Amino acid sequence: MGEMITFSRASGGPAHGYLAVPASGTGPGVVVIQEWWGLIDQIKSVCDRLADRGFVALAPDLYDGRVVPLEEPDEAAKTMMALQLSDAAADLSGAVDVLLDRSTSNQVGVLGFCMGGGLALVLGALRPDAVAAVVPCYGVHPWPEGHPDYANYSSATQIHSAGLDDFFTPDAASALKATLEGRQVEVELFVYPDSQHAFFNDDRPDVFDAKAAGLLWERSVVFLHQHVG
Repeated sequence: MGEMITFSRASGGPAHGYLAVPASGTGPGVVVIQEWWGLIDQIKSVCDRLADRGFVALAPDLYDGRVVPLEEPDEAAKTMMALQLSDAAADLSGAVDVLLDRSTSNQVGVLGFCMGGGLALVLGALRPDAVAAVVPCYGVHPWPEGHPDYANYSSATQIHSAGLDDFFTPDAASALKATLEGRQVEVELFVYPDSQHAFFNDDRPDVFDAKAAGLLWERSVVFLHQHVG
């Protein structure tokens, strides 16, 4: 359904990403942010599924074409840690601008997984002018400088946390909720008590939880439509 496109980074120069558009040709925009594996087919399928639900969805390729095999988590961790946060932010901000041009709304949503969940929060803090809704799914902030400055953060936020997650624990999710509530931000938290980190990734049968993934999906879609259009 979707296709790879080239667009301009916020800091100048080309970026690439996977764009999926609904049958109507337009709709509210959502930035989809990858896990530490790269722009894998599963992330592209999330864009396609969002397009089926009426969204224009764009997943920037933060690794510039590199995809780490799912059986190599150590290599994925190294690749993630090598990612320059400033470069990722430039790609993500550029993706926001693409969606503002292509979608029916003057604001966008962000949906991110694992590393992408952490970056979704970063993007909300970076672009309060344009990001109306942020959905971090078991989001992590592996970089020392990776925690957002929430001073200007205003995006409605729906947090998803796995009960058995050692990376983004339910306690960490509750702390994030409290931080955002302290900023008077609209925030929801859903904990899936019997699920593991990355439970939404159906290409990973070792952790995939179909029931929890279905709940996360429907909650996210409804939330994004409520806040973006």
